[in-house]
This record gives sequence, C-alpha cells and structure tokens, in this order.
Amino acid sequence: MSHIVKIKSIKHLTHDILQIELNKPKGLQFHPGQAVDFAINEPGWEKEWRSFTFTSLPEDENIEFNIKTYPSHNGVTNRLLSKRIGDEILIGDVYGDIAYKGEGIFIAGGAGYTPFAAILKDLHQKGLLKNNKFIFANKTVADIALKNEFEQLLDKNFINVLSDEKVEGYEHGFVTAEIIKKQIEGHQYFYLCGPPPMMDAVGKQLASLGINDEHIVKEGF
Repeated sequence: MSHIVKIKSIKHLTHDILQIELNKPKGLQFHPGQAVDFAINEPGWEKEWRSFTFTSLPEDENIEFNIKTYPSHNGVTNRLLSKRIGDEILIGDVYGDIAYKGEGIFIAGGAGYTPFAAILKDLHQKGLLKNNKFIFANKTVADIALKNEFEQLLDKNFINVLSDEKVEGYEHGFVTAEIIKKQIEGHQYFYLCGPPPMMDAVGKQLASLGINDEHIVKEGF
C-alpha cells in the first residue's frame, strides 16, 4: 500500500544533497533509523521505487529526507532536482535494521549518516545522548551534511574524517582502527552505515580491535 503526499519544502543541504519535507501520511509509523520506499508520482516514474531514510522523528508533524543526488545517473535522485513545492511523492513500506541498542560509536560514510541523524536527534530530545560519538567520513568539508547540527549535538564527540582534504582539526584519510581506538571509552556498540566498500573496510578495522559481531549494528545501501 502506498500513500500520495506532497512536497512542503525542498532545498540543498550541500552541493549534492537535497532536504525534502513532505506531509506525513495518516497512520504512518516508524522508529528513528528506519527507511521507507519512495517514488515520484509522475508518469514513467511512479514504479521507480527507491529506499530513503527518515531524518525526521516519528512525532514530527511532517516527514523529512536527506537525499544524495546523482545527476549523471539520470535516475530518481536526478529527477528530484526538478521537483518543486506541491509536487507529489509516493510513500510505501517502512523497513530498516538499524535501531539504537545502547551507548556507542556511530560510523558513517557519505550519505550513510541519514539513519544516525534521526537516532542522535531522538536521543538528544530524550536526554539520552550522553557520551555517544559520531565518526563521519567524507571527501571534503563541503561534503559534510548537517555539520552545524551535529556539532551542536555532539561537540567534541563529532569526529570528521576527510579523504581528499587536509584541514586542521579534522582527521585525514579513511576510518582506521587507530581513529576508532582513540574514541573507545568502554562503549558497548558500534553503529555502521555507508557504501559497501566502506562498510567492509570498517568491519575489518573493528575485527582487528577485537570487537564482536554482536556489538555491531549495521545497514548498507
């Protein structure tokens, strides 16, 4: 079953990430970190379903998504670049494996931050953010989505890793065992989300640190 909703706002968060707000379908339920099937309600596109993660919270009046666009692919995300307020979107089934289990270190690459945006915001509102940390890997500073928001939420517990730039105050390169180890302070869980190569690499780094699979919560895309 799908719901027809309308775009209430649409803007660029970064050069390649759109933030889209839609009216919430009646009865829609999800928990922070989950995603939903999403399609453009337009001839030729209504069956092109994609999965996008809610960056809004379940109790919010509207639903929100941060969507990385790929103009060169000429697909759904490129089509979204031409959408405007009032245009229609189809919302389908909710699903997703990432859910908060306890204090830990969140590790994301690129657009993999989206489930963590909702989870960390939810923890903050409930007064449960405590000493959770977020390691965020991007190419450059300009690629860091929601940078100000994460800095306000996490302060020194927001650690950025840049692969293509050397900037003072930022880690350079990729997420290594050394970078992760510097942030471990008795944490119980490690939350991972990002492109498959990044997920595989970080999984190996965690294994080298002796982290058991039962302490790793992950979702790829």
